Amino acid sequence: MKGKKIYKDIFILCAVFLAMFVFSDGPGFASGLNKERLSLNQAIETAIKNNSLIQEMTERKMAAIEEDKAARAELFPHLSASYSYTGLKDNPFVVFGTSKVTVGDRDNFHWDITVTQPLFTGFALSTKKTMAELGVDIKEAEKKSALLDIVKQVKTAYFNILLSKKMLLVAEEAVRQLKAHARDAELFFKQGMIPTNDLLKSRVALADAVQRRRRAEKKMDMAVALLNTLLDLDINKKTKIEDILRADPLSVELNALMDKALDERPELKALRLGLKNAGYAVKLAKSSYYPQVALVGSYEQDGDNLGATNNDYGNDHNASITVKIDWPIFEWGRKKAEVNRYSHERSSLIYRMKGLENRIRFEVKDAFLNLNVAKQNIHTARESLEQAKEDLRITDLQYKNHIASSTDVIDARTSLTQAETNYYTAIYGYNIAAAELARATGADSLE
Repeated sequence: MKGKKIYKDIFILCAVFLAMFVFSDGPGFASGLNKERLSLNQAIETAIKNNSLIQEMTERKMAAIEEDKAARAELFPHLSASYSYTGLKDNPFVVFGTSKVTVGDRDNFHWDITVTQPLFTGFALSTKKTMAELGVDIKEAEKKSALLDIVKQVKTAYFNILLSKKMLLVAEEAVRQLKAHARDAELFFKQGMIPTNDLLKSRVALADAVQRRRRAEKKMDMAVALLNTLLDLDINKKTKIEDILRADPLSVELNALMDKALDERPELKALRLGLKNAGYAVKLAKSSYYPQVALVGSYEQDGDNLGATNNDYGNDHNASITVKIDWPIFEWGRKKAEVNRYSHERSSLIYRMKGLENRIRFEVKDAFLNLNVAKQNIHTARESLEQAKEDLRITDLQYKNHIASSTDVIDARTSLTQAETNYYTAIYGYNIAAAELARATGADSLE
């Protein structure tokens, strides 16, 4: 008996631990349910990992890094080798009077190794290296811009799903209430308490509510499909997300946001780097005005066998050091035209930067005003929602006591639907406006 009691106690203890495991925050059934819903941060992380635009920008940056490596390599000595074989029909000879003197073999093998070190290129190689380094920074700025676009798009899609879901709930509640009202109208009509047109109005209102619910369902499906597309998931996946029915207050000042945007926007950073690169492009074009100087060292062998180690008619090996200077003197104005071309391109970037700065200021102000409007609308929409709920409650009681008509009930329900729509639009519109303002300032968020 004592042994059975021990086994019983162990069984109870195991059951308690199992229950704690299942219903705790650890890995269990409950946590498994929570993991089925994507949080906003998880959605953003998934998009950054999977989105094709981010992957494209990453590959472009890697290409720029390889270009930088190639430009650096141009500064170091270049090593080359060659090997050749020449077969003659007859041995070469020279004639002295009536005599022929052989001066070479029929089979001639030659190989050489050459090392070339650029000494002066009119600053072309160093300029190319600097431009390649700037190219890497430009691609990084472009990748940052693409990343911010994706973050904003994911946030917008996320909150649009939440808004669509709320609109669907509002539509379903409207159908439920109007069905109840239609049943009351049927009953009152059978009892001869309301006229035919009163009954017909309740039926028409119900049919209209059903249609609005169908449109809300379609809008919900498309909102989820858009998020799936951004996350590179199956477009038909029934993705579920966590609700965020709040609008965290943000204390921001317009001029400070504009200054931040002009300093942080990656598009502007990329353009500034591009302007600097254009200046180096002018310098690179001017390098053609200078001579190109290189030191060339070579070792060669000539012979009548594969290794070119035997030569009965001359030395089988030789070495040389050469200073080579190339200096094109006249090319019909090509050099000047190239310099002018890059100078004009640099000037065009200056004007483009001015236009971009103006556009950024406009985008920040527009997003800032949208955020403030949404913030103000939340308070008024909340008050309106409470009043609309109370109005419908009173009107429904009046209808059941034959004081109000179907038109009154339908108008009250329509007002409540509009009030609910305004409230949820204000809440989620505030979050979307915050995401747009963050993007306008070149940040992931305004926090």
